[in-house]
Amino acid sequence: MVSSPRLFWLLLAFLLAVLRPSAAAHDYGDALRKSIIFFEGQRSGKLPHDQRLTWRRDSGLHDGSADGVDLTGGYYDAGDNVKFGFPMAFTTTLMAWSVIDFGKSMGPQHLAEALKAVRWATDYLLKATAVPCVVYVQVGDAFRDHSCWERPEDMDTPRTVYKVDRDHPGSEIAGETAAALAAASIAFRSADPAYSARLLDRAISVFEFADKHRGAYSSSLHDAVCPFYCDVSGYEDELLWGAAWLHKASRRRNYREYIRRNEVILHAGDSINEFGWENKHAGINVLISKEVLMGKDDYLESFRINADNFICSLLPGISDHPQIQYSPGGLLFKAGGSNMQHVTALSFLLLAYSNYLSHAGGRVACGGASASPVALKRVAKRQVDYILGDNPLGMSYMVGYGARWPRRIHHRGSSLPSVKVHPGRIGCKAGTAYYLSSSPNPNVLVGAVVGGPTNTSDAFPDARPAFQQSEPTTYINAPLLGLLAFFSAHPDPNSWSQD
Repeated sequence: MVSSPRLFWLLLAFLLAVLRPSAAAHDYGDALRKSIIFFEGQRSGKLPHDQRLTWRRDSGLHDGSADGVDLTGGYYDAGDNVKFGFPMAFTTTLMAWSVIDFGKSMGPQHLAEALKAVRWATDYLLKATAVPCVVYVQVGDAFRDHSCWERPEDMDTPRTVYKVDRDHPGSEIAGETAAALAAASIAFRSADPAYSARLLDRAISVFEFADKHRGAYSSSLHDAVCPFYCDVSGYEDELLWGAAWLHKASRRRNYREYIRRNEVILHAGDSINEFGWENKHAGINVLISKEVLMGKDDYLESFRINADNFICSLLPGISDHPQIQYSPGGLLFKAGGSNMQHVTALSFLLLAYSNYLSHAGGRVACGGASASPVALKRVAKRQVDYILGDNPLGMSYMVGYGARWPRRIHHRGSSLPSVKVHPGRIGCKAGTAYYLSSSPNPNVLVGAVVGGPTNTSDAFPDARPAFQQSEPTTYINAPLLGLLAFFSAHPDPNSWSQD
């Protein structure tokens, strides 16, 4: 049994690891710039003249043509060459939310670049939803693609098109797509009102389809989308998520009434400590809580209570709330998959909620204790600083940032010679030698944040085959835009409102 004094010192050491200030000042503005550039490396389609990652070339120029639709553009989700609609839509929602809440902190240039990144996705989502009651949800045979290691410019695996419709429903992906379009409509409201209106109109029709024709795309298209982006938590959260964003974007009463009417039916209080491409519950609670904290809708008080409980679960040493794990070095940790997706998404919610509390003059109630908005910001900043290099390995997990960063990331385009250097085609299996090589990737995917440590020892193998640790994804970077924007404008904790 651990003695009380020893337990006290162990807890103190843990809190210092999680909450300690940055060992060195970070250039959050530079990190923000690079995190936006990363999305250029994930582009599919005809690349624009101002493409900054010039080792990339056009790809997927005939996507959808065999089915009589134009599905060019959009993003590859990670280190492969498939366009998965579910994570792409979630990425879009989080990029748009970053712009909505933190766009003013980005500065004009970074804001314009962030909106370009959002638009590259929404232009594709508009194509994918152009046919009424149909959402094109994936381009590419994931199994065939994953059996090859080839550049997107060379890919010759089947570009199979998958869709959901009335007879093959997909409420989770349609609901997320509606959320993405609605959130983006807010982001573009000032910069491009006509485009904003178009996005909102499409979001409304896509949500109507998602709600009217209920069913899971993980069932309708199981053999194509599982196990890659299989939504095992159900589609109910995406319907609430879509309705919440449509209410925020349109201010129409019917969406608020939808949330109130379906709160219990769609399990609004379930899994409140989860937020990512699969599970939206914590995000729903934080998003809707802003309305409650601003005194606009007391009826939705249950969402604020859920949000408080979620936030308390992330704060180390707060009352008797179930705590999320942290590594010895202070990194938020959730078992399974790429860990950094949880770090950035949950940290984003911490920061967003802290701002909502600040504007309302509130605190988080955690049983018999409470936490101030500043306390939430400190935890979020600690996670960002860990990503940027304040960790036991002294390694930045953002490619191209700092003196030491991952050199062998699990990414086809980055790890193979560029078309400029090697104009000849590199076939499906010919890339295997590059995949297995211990040499650094020849093309720097600037701004990519990899999966990072996936255990509680802060260890990281800089190796391509360790894909959970070394693969970047768009949905790791998307919430990071908002985090980096805020801390670039407010790097000094003393400038935050006081406890």
